[in-house]
Amino acid sequence: MRMRPTLNWLPTEDPLPGTTDPEPVAEALSAGGVLVLSGAGISTESGIPDYRSEGGSLSRHTPMTYQDFTAGPHARRRYWARSHLGWRTFGRARPNAGHRAVAAFARHGLLTGVITQNVDGLHQAAGSEGVVELHGSLARVVCLSCGVLSPRGELARRLEEANRGFAPVAAGINPDGDADLTDEQVEGFRVLPCTVCGGVLKPDVVFFGEAVPPRRVEYCRTLVREATSLLVLGSSLTVMSGLRFVRQAAQAGKPVLIVNRDPTRGDRHAAARVALPLGTALSALAARLDVPVDDELTA
Repeated sequence: MRMRPTLNWLPTEDPLPGTTDPEPVAEALSAGGVLVLSGAGISTESGIPDYRSEGGSLSRHTPMTYQDFTAGPHARRRYWARSHLGWRTFGRARPNAGHRAVAAFARHGLLTGVITQNVDGLHQAAGSEGVVELHGSLARVVCLSCGVLSPRGELARRLEEANRGFAPVAAGINPDGDADLTDEQVEGFRVLPCTVCGGVLKPDVVFFGEAVPPRRVEYCRTLVREATSLLVLGSSLTVMSGLRFVRQAAQAGKPVLIVNRDPTRGDRHAAARVALPLGTALSALAARLDVPVDDELTA
């Protein structure tokens, strides 16, 4: 039996004071061997909201949990209607200055890897290679019966055909690609089965309340062991899936640096938290280290 997922976190001790001086991050990058762990905050400048900042999606929206999704067809209809509408916007998002800076640091040999908690694929679109998608990707769909993976675009085309005229106005789009719609707006939406076995389709992402695959977790732990320092970008570290790597790095005596405007659950383990917008901070760091960053990509 699984517990309900942790969606919010409140500090129980004085938070680590944020600084606007990125020098500790610059020093870590200059030394090389940095492992990046990114969260929703790095994608906000691409038009994808985060969960927990002021005005974040959790203030108006409870994410779908694995338990709810697998419980019955009503929840799946609600999810797929909202996700299908959200995909139209989510799929058009483009990498921002923060994503491009991370890719540039990697090309310059300053990083050992990138782990992202995001499901938007924007690190890869910016040119980062070997990105570990801790929570999966919205660009793929998996069948819960036969396990076959298929492109999200393929399902989107099928859903468009099966739900002609479906064009409700959403109140907002969330970090998981889910649009805010009412029950009335999703009524009648047709959910489609797997084309191979007729089973239930699910986005290839780790829902709240679902466990990250153990082999993926162990691979990330190996990356932490091999890194010299850990750089957290835009994550509140509220959920254990990311926080465990911060704890691992700190326990091993590796410096943990965080760039996040608000306090995080990992601050107690960090050497410094830089409270600056990510695009601004990472672009400035790239310039300071004389690392060329690609111009905005259009593809």
